[in-house]
Amino acid sequence: MTAEMVDDERYMREALSEARAAEQGGEVPVGAVVVRGATILGRGRNMPITANDPSAHAEIVALRAAAAALGNYRLVDADLFVTVEPCLMCVGAIIHARIGRVVYGCADAKAGALGGLVDVTRQAVFNHRFAVRAGVCESEARALLQRFFRARRGDPDAGAPHA
Repeated sequence: MTAEMVDDERYMREALSEARAAEQGGEVPVGAVVVRGATILGRGRNMPITANDPSAHAEIVALRAAAAALGNYRLVDADLFVTVEPCLMCVGAIIHARIGRVVYGCADAKAGALGGLVDVTRQAVFNHRFAVRAGVCESEARALLQRFFRARRGDPDAGAPHA
């Protein structure tokens, strides 16, 4: 295992911690961290219900925190670690923030915009490109979501992302 793979797992575990905190708050358990070098610049967890804000996805919350920490909305050379494949709104924010790489846990066939439902990275119209690594701590991320939705809906398949 390379050093980058070890670091990816380490930061994904931080994102999973944020996801568990979201679940404790009654939100869908998705967590994210923004990292530059070896420094976590921002943390986020899903909070649209708590914040009454449809844009308060874990990725957006983490990007906002990182931008505030740096005093700049451009997060060049930063990586975003998120437990679930980002949606279209979040990928738009990732592009505008100039994130260098996105690492995610499990795919989301219903709303994922990095290949699950659509793949925005294949669109030539965007002026920013970023690397993507999928499947880091995938089983943990998926299990967290499946457990949440089973408890909430009583349906073992309801709302869970599919690989």
